[in-house]
Amino acid sequence: MRSAVQQVAQEFGKIDILVNNAGLLAFGPITDFPVNDFEKALSVNVRSVFTATQESVRHMPDGGRIITIGAVNSDRVPVQGASVYALTKGAVATFTKGLARDLGDRKITVNNIQPGPVDTEANPASGPFADTMLGFMAVKRYGHADEVAAMTAYLAGPEAGFITGASLLIDGGFAA
Repeated sequence: MRSAVQQVAQEFGKIDILVNNAGLLAFGPITDFPVNDFEKALSVNVRSVFTATQESVRHMPDGGRIITIGAVNSDRVPVQGASVYALTKGAVATFTKGLARDLGDRKITVNNIQPGPVDTEANPASGPFADTMLGFMAVKRYGHADEVAAMTAYLAGPEAGFITGASLLIDGGFAA
């Protein structure tokens, strides 16, 4: 991760915007949750955000943007077995608040987008959990990747320069 960020910074001279967009669904009862799976979830969902952010801000000019794609599950966990996933996404949401304070003097904004169910290959709108997920949403449909991308683009732009430390829901009312 560090070498990839350094390579980008070397090629372009700086890093203006970092979008942390990696995630691993960790699901299962806490009594039987394998420690190796817990470590893997922490590595992908938390450590990668930390590492990419730490290295990127070394190459980021004042006024840069850091945007992390978290999950609505840091606010709402409506089913059993999602506690480890919620823990990792809650860590990202809290890290966002701390980073906003740490980087505010440099006018670097730090925000966390928290999607609800989005129609992806890993979580299809026609998948085995779709009926359950739709039951939790006010808007009875899955989100689309382009909707999350549009929010990301907005937060990366100049119009969002006064938004920082926020966890923004894009969840069809999942957390309502």
